[in-house]
Amino acid sequence: MAMKIRLARGGSKKRPHYAIVATDSRMPRDGRFIEKLGTYNPLLAKDSEERVKMDVERVTYWLGQGAKPTDRVARMLEAAGVQEKTERNNPKKAEPGKKAKERAQEKADKAAAAAEAAAAPAVEEVAVEEVAAEETTE
Repeated sequence: MAMKIRLARGGSKKRPHYAIVATDSRMPRDGRFIEKLGTYNPLLAKDSEERVKMDVERVTYWLGQGAKPTDRVARMLEAAGVQEKTERNNPKKAEPGKKAKERAQEKADKAAAAAEAAAAPAVEEVAVEEVAAEETTE
């Protein structure tokens, strides 16, 4: 049985309130859980004491039993000092999205076509001048 420590959403529409729970990973997000370990209220200020409350002893117990915290809960545990901070790496963070890449490609194609169109008559003129210069020298 794969255990998770995760957030279960409660509260009404546009007024979220989360419970930090220990649950089997196969259960639905807001479904059956084994134990409620704390609460999280994202509507409160970030420096508020009431924003995240958790029973640290029970959290450490479940971590000892092999429960894996989700990313969001892991960050809360790091802030509380329960877990050591882990180095995160998101190499795709600064990469533009699919649509932005397509727009950039179209822009580059148009610029290349305009450059070719501007360069092509110049090449023809040079060729005509060279031919004219050759005829006069003969």
